[in-house]
Amino acid sequence: MRPDRFQTTLLLATLLLAACSGGNKSDRVPVVPSTARGALLQKPPTLVTTISAPALLLALNALANQQVLAVSGTPLCDVAVHQIRYATVGGTNETTTASGALMVPVGSNAQCRGARPLVLYAHGTTTERAFNMTELQNDPNGEALIVAALFASQGYIVVAPDYAGYDSSTLTYHPYLVAEQQSKDMIDALTAARSALPTGSAPTATDNGKLYITGYSQGGYVAMATQRAMQAAGMTVTASAPMSGPYAMAAFVDAEFAGRVGSGATVSATLLITGYQKTYGNIYSSTADVFEDQYATGIESLLPSTSPRSVLYTQGKLPRDALFSSTPPDASFASITPATTPANLAPVFALGFGSNHLVKNSFRLSYLLDARANPDGGWPTTTTGLTAATPGLRLRRALKLNDLRNWTPAAPTLLCGGSADPTVFWFNTQLMQGYWASRAPAPTQVIVLDLDSAASAGDPTRDSRPSLLRRSRSPRPSRWRRVRPMAVPLRSRIRITRGCCRHSAWPR
Repeated sequence: MRPDRFQTTLLLATLLLAACSGGNKSDRVPVVPSTARGALLQKPPTLVTTISAPALLLALNALANQQVLAVSGTPLCDVAVHQIRYATVGGTNETTTASGALMVPVGSNAQCRGARPLVLYAHGTTTERAFNMTELQNDPNGEALIVAALFASQGYIVVAPDYAGYDSSTLTYHPYLVAEQQSKDMIDALTAARSALPTGSAPTATDNGKLYITGYSQGGYVAMATQRAMQAAGMTVTASAPMSGPYAMAAFVDAEFAGRVGSGATVSATLLITGYQKTYGNIYSSTADVFEDQYATGIESLLPSTSPRSVLYTQGKLPRDALFSSTPPDASFASITPATTPANLAPVFALGFGSNHLVKNSFRLSYLLDARANPDGGWPTTTTGLTAATPGLRLRRALKLNDLRNWTPAAPTLLCGGSADPTVFWFNTQLMQGYWASRAPAPTQVIVLDLDSAASAGDPTRDSRPSLLRRSRSPRPSRWRRVRPMAVPLRSRIRITRGCCRHSAWPR
C-alpha cells in the first residue's frame, strides 16, 4: 500500500471510530436452523454501527482529492450498517454460509425514509480471509466506506455480500469467478436482506422493488453474472452497471498467458486456478503440474489468507509480480515473453515475468499450444467474437464455461472501465460490447463508458456529467461509447455508477 493511501486509511479509521455508534452485540439471537438458500441465519441482523451524515462527510473530506465526495455529493442520510448471515452454496453446490453488509439509510430527509430502491453491490478481489463489508472503520481499501457514501447516504438500501469463503463463511475456499456459484451467492444475500427489512434501527425504510446491480473488478464480473442469472430466472433487475470486470473470461486469461500479464496477476491466478480445481476437480492432477515447486505445497489453501498480502510476499509464499518465467517456453513464443503492445502497458506486462515465478513454463506452454490450436474468437484477433468451440486444456474448458459471452441484457446496462487500466484490460469490455452489438436484434439499452477516452463533439452526456469527469485520474475527459441509445434517464445512469471504475483510479 502506498504511504499516502496508508495515511488516508488511518485518518479515516480515526474519524469513523470517533463518530460512529457501535452495535449492541448482546442483541444476537441463536442461528436459525435452516439451510435453505437465502435463509437469514440471524434475525434481527446485528447492528454493527450507525454512521451519521456529518461523520461520513468528514471521512469523505479526508479522501485523496475528495474524489468520492465530488461524485457522491453531500451525504443526506445517516447509515445503519448491519451484518447479515445467510445460507448459500459453494462451488460444488455444497451447503454453506456467507455474510454481508446491509446498509440502510436513516434520517428525516424524505430520501432516507419509506420505500427505497435497493443496490446489490459486488466487491473487488481481496486476499483477506476476514474481509467484511460492514467494516467501514478498518476496510483497507475503503471500499465499504465508498459504497456507504455513494449509495446508502443518498437514500439507497445497500446489500453487499462478503462472498462464500470470507469472514464468517463456513466454506474453506472461495469459488473465485465461478459464475454460477457467485451469482447464487449474490441472489441468496439479496433474499436474506429483503427478509430482514425493515430493521429496528430503520423501521421506516422498506424495499420499493427497484433493484440496481453493480460491482467493481471481480465484482464487475459477479454483477454481470448475477444480472444474467436473475434475468434467466425471471427476476426483476431495474438496471445494472458492471465496472472493470473480466467478463470475457476465456479471452482475458488467454491474453494473460500470451504475455499481457496484469497488475496483481499472481494473486488472481492463484485464486482462479485453485478455486476452479475446488469447484470442478479436474484442472490438474497435482498442484505441481501448474505451480513451481517452491509455491505448489499448500497453495490450494493459501487464499483467502489470514495474513496480509505483503506478508505472503515476504514469506515467499507468493511472488509479488512474476507470474511467468522470463525464458520463453518455446522459441515461437519469444515475442510474447513478455508482450510489448500496447506500448503504454508494456512496463506492466514486463513485471509479470522474472525469476521465482509462479506458473511453470511447461504449463504455460501447454496453455499457449491449446490456444493456438483452438483459438478464441475474440483474441488475439476478432473473428466470431465467441469462445473457442472445443478447447482441449481443462483450464480453458472451465474458462469457457464461465465466460459471459452467451447472453444479452434486457435491462438498461452500463459498462464502465478505462482503456489505460493496468489490471483488467479494456479489450475485455470491448469484446462484450462487440458481442452484444452483433446480436440479432442488438440490445437497445447498453452504454459503454471509457474513462480514459476523449469526449466526442456530439457526446450527449457532455453537459450532464462533470462529476464523472472529476473522478478519473486521467488528464483527459471520458467518453460514452454507445451500442444503442439507452432508454433510461441520464440521472439514473449516473446514480448507479457513483464510483471509480478503473483500477488505477480506485482508492487503495
